[in-house]
Amino acid sequence: MSPASSPAQVADHARRAASLCVDNKAQDVVMLDLHGVTDMADYFIVASGTSDTHVRSVAQHLLAGMEQAGLKAFSVEGAESGRWVLVDFVDFVVHVFHPTMRSYYQIERLWGDAPAVTITS
Repeated sequence: MSPASSPAQVADHARRAASLCVDNKAQDVVMLDLHGVTDMADYFIVASGTSDTHVRSVAQHLLAGMEQAGLKAFSVEGAESGRWVLVDFVDFVVHVFHPTMRSYYQIERLWGDAPAVTITS
């Protein structure tokens, strides 16, 4: 957790990130609570776009929306290809997948011990 962020603030930021994905028509948006499972992050948000272009668009919308809220990503990987964009905010990580990549990597299954919350609009 960032020194300036409380657990409640981190959860709020993660929910905001998930909502931004939903706002940009991402599909199957899920937030995994990683507390007690790993120390690498507090939450993973997993979402799918419908195409490479949509995946890139969801990631761009997410970055812009979070920046408006005062949060900049620590790093962004995969934005050029649009197959799997990983946006790292340190306390939480957003994975935006092309459906075939999401099916292949099965992040939710890999982190099956983490409680999942489906995000709706």
